[in-house]
Amino acid sequence: MSALAVALALAVGAVPAAAHAAPKAPVKPTALQLSGEGIAETVLVRQDDRPRLFEMLFSEVEWLATATATSSAPKAAKLGPKYTVTLLVKNAPNQIYHLYPMAAGGPRAHRPAKQPAGKKAEGWFYGRMSMPESLRLGGAPLEAKPDVVHGGIGGGIGEDLSADVDPVEEMSEMFAEVRRLFLLNGAVLLVIMTGLAGMAFLIRRRV
Repeated sequence: MSALAVALALAVGAVPAAAHAAPKAPVKPTALQLSGEGIAETVLVRQDDRPRLFEMLFSEVEWLATATATSSAPKAAKLGPKYTVTLLVKNAPNQIYHLYPMAAGGPRAHRPAKQPAGKKAEGWFYGRMSMPESLRLGGAPLEAKPDVVHGGIGGGIGEDLSADVDPVEEMSEMFAEVRRLFLLNGAVLLVIMTGLAGMAFLIRRRV
């Protein structure tokens, strides 16, 4: 086969590969901004400064970029307070999402068609049940619901989640709680057994 034929074959074979090349994975943001009702100044959360809070807020919107809409547009009167999460890539806005943690029927999320990095299909979604607590920890004046957040994180508005968690200390506390529960149950059982023994003694005397 001539060199020209080989070159043509390679060129023809390369075209389909280039045409069907996988799309580039979106760049993960390194910071985000939170604004909305009751937040006086826009809150900036950087991943390297407050990693736990960043991941908590990011998890509420990261799936919205490629998700298919699951809800029709609700009535404005049923949406409640609105909060906007702006994802930043190299300190520049990349994606914007609107969150409604107190919407009737459960949290809702909105993906606007107009985005800083281009256009997307507009869509409405049912949000995660952890949305209100995540936003509260970010600075939104919402009622505390620590039971819906993994690990039971609670506290005041805008709580700092940057502190590391000591697993040994957590395990020690857990075993201490189990021990207290065991002792409490043992005491209750002892009281019941004593009461039953007393009743049996009284019944025996009467018989």
